[in-house]
Formats: sequence, C-alpha cells, structure tokens
Amino acid sequence: MITKTVLIDAEKCAGCRACEVFCALNHFGECAPAKARIHIVKWEMLGVFVPVSCRRCDRPACQIVCPAGATYRDPLTGAMLVDSARCLGCYACVSACPFGATTVDPDTGRVLKCDLCGGDPICVKVCPTGALRYEPVTQDVYAKVVGNAARLSELIQGAVAASDGR
Repeated sequence: MITKTVLIDAEKCAGCRACEVFCALNHFGECAPAKARIHIVKWEMLGVFVPVSCRRCDRPACQIVCPAGATYRDPLTGAMLVDSARCLGCYACVSACPFGATTVDPDTGRVLKCDLCGGDPICVKVCPTGALRYEPVTQDVYAKVVGNAARLSELIQGAVAASDGR
C-alpha cells in the first residue's frame, strides 16, 4: 500500500532542473541529468516546464508487461522498482509507461525508475519552487493529484497550440 507520494505541480516548476541534477548525483555520483529518474519536459519559449516522474499507478503498466517479473512494488515506499538481475533489457516497461516516466540509462542500458530515494526523495528537498512535494496519501492529496493532472493536460495543450501558432 502506498503511504506517501510525490505531488507534482507543473504550474510551479521553473525549469531549473535541480531535481534532475541532484537525482543523478544521489544515484550515480555524477551530474548527468540524462541518468535522472525525474525529467523536465520543456516548452522554454512559452515558459512551460513539466516534471515527469513515476506516478506509482494502482495497476502499473510497467509491471503488467514485464515478461521477467523484474518490475515490482517496494512494500515499504510503494515505489515501482526494477530488479536488474531479472531484467531482460526488452524495454517493454519503457514503452508501456503512459507518462514516459520509465527511462534507460544512456551508458549502461539499464532501466531507470524513481525509487523515491528509499522514502526520502532528494528531488523534493532541492525543488526551490515547491513544485515537488512528498505527502501522505489522503483523499485531499488524491484530489490534488487528479486536479494537477487536469491542469497538466491544459498546460500541455496550450503549449502545443501556441507552438503550432494557433
């Protein structure tokens, strides 16, 4: 059972990428945003920045499609993890994630997923705008997740329309 989750409020994101940098530093000891388990999708000319990270779905597509059973939920944090010893490297989980939150390490080819830093996510600690928060799952938090998803959709649609000149 998921007890806490990372709330993402894209409207507060300034696109500084501190979350990416510190995630990579925390996990790999190097400043390599491509190795981060959170990513910022940017429409810089419009000032729209969207943090993308694992949503720890109730029925995670990444886990459902994994032919080796390498993707599993951490019983303590609720994070979706990948057992690298069992992973076949087929990347079915990467393709199945509807949010684009499952990625691949560009150096090793291993699957990368947010592990919530063992229950103390560094991205939340370093976010200067409060766009990322780690909160207990309650009815109110669930309502925020749903509301943020609706606002996120509006932000993306607005950015796409603006970039198309509509």
